[in-house]
Amino acid sequence: MKSDRKKEQSAISEHDTALNIGVKLGAIFVTIGLIILMVLYAPIIEYTSADNFNQITQISIMKYFKTRKPMQYIEGKIKAMPQKQLEIREDVDKSFNDGLDLKQTIEGQFTVLFLGFDSVENGSGSLHDVNYLIQFNLREASMNILQIPRDTYMPDYTYSYTNKFNSVYTFGNEKKSNIQRVVDCVQECFGVPVDAYVTTTCDNIAEIIDIVGGVPIDMPYPIVFEADKTIPNGEQVLSGEEAEWFLRFRRGYENGDIGRVQAQRIFMAAAMKKAISMNSVQIFSAVNKIYKQELIATDMSMEDMSRLADLAGTIEMENVNVFMLPGEDAVSGDQAIWSVHKSAAIDMLNEYFRTQQVKLTSEKSMLTEFIPEGEYLSTDYDEMNANLQDIDENQSADPDLSSSYKRKYDADYDKRHETETTKETETTTKHFSKR
Repeated sequence: MKSDRKKEQSAISEHDTALNIGVKLGAIFVTIGLIILMVLYAPIIEYTSADNFNQITQISIMKYFKTRKPMQYIEGKIKAMPQKQLEIREDVDKSFNDGLDLKQTIEGQFTVLFLGFDSVENGSGSLHDVNYLIQFNLREASMNILQIPRDTYMPDYTYSYTNKFNSVYTFGNEKKSNIQRVVDCVQECFGVPVDAYVTTTCDNIAEIIDIVGGVPIDMPYPIVFEADKTIPNGEQVLSGEEAEWFLRFRRGYENGDIGRVQAQRIFMAAAMKKAISMNSVQIFSAVNKIYKQELIATDMSMEDMSRLADLAGTIEMENVNVFMLPGEDAVSGDQAIWSVHKSAAIDMLNEYFRTQQVKLTSEKSMLTEFIPEGEYLSTDYDEMNANLQDIDENQSADPDLSSSYKRKYDADYDKRHETETTKETETTTKHFSKR
């Protein structure tokens, strides 16, 4: 009996010892974890804020990694529109706080300039052929996107013989950085302050699309980018490579580049639906990968990008409006250009992009008309506006296909339709024969 009691006491003692060791180890790990958290979140890094008059502050390691702008070194910083040029209306509520917690020129709105450069493989790599001015309006929970055709006539901002907007970055004012040349052009012509920028290339867009898992889309017509690079019509998920073909395709459109601008709206609607379907974790993960692979250049931090992506996901598609700069096709020398219709452009800007500012006048805008008002040959594109909900549901943005491309498209469609009808007939026959 004594032997059994000793064994029992020994077992209890060993259990207590193991328990004590476990408790101690647990306490040590918890303490280490708390110390790590304290180090990560304690304001121990001396940080110089270039956005706040080089003010030196203390921030945490976590805050540093969230707010740093590793892609800013590619293009650099931009200078905002001077306050005296903003001319905010007297009736605007100055006490309004949108809670966005981003550096904004005007409270209640945030405007991003997006430039997509042509491919080095199929172009110079220095021309920004895709140009969007994207404005988040937090007072109205809406987003407005201005598409600026690459061929827009901008003789005062480029010394390129083409006089086109897509050359401003490379051939603009040599005293300014490349990105600042485009920012100044946009701000002085459109009167809209630019808060941030994002630039990328066609090649990188393909990689970005693959990172988010592709874009589901209902293609209204087939694309034959090259002989071995085709996209059928119908519902499908576009890979990054296929998305690039669709965004760059233009030779099948009646109006060339303007047709491509219209087609890009279809992709916008599909991409917006994709963004809305992603949760915060997926968005942050995608943004992190994009940053690590340096697929974009921007003066926004990863935290800023994630915050904007979350914000975009809360805006209803019917409140995302797409506009194209009013104008018409023209020829200057040997160059096909887009001649702006200045009055129509200013009216559109005042109504949708300058909602808190004093109305822009023709005298204060640096926009240049190649074809003067009164001599316009067409005003068909002066009100080419739509929201993404209508584009998605009604395909209201479908561009006009050229007659030669459409004949081939119709022939291909007839073949596919005939094949599908045959398959449906065979399936129905088999079904009833089984019964």
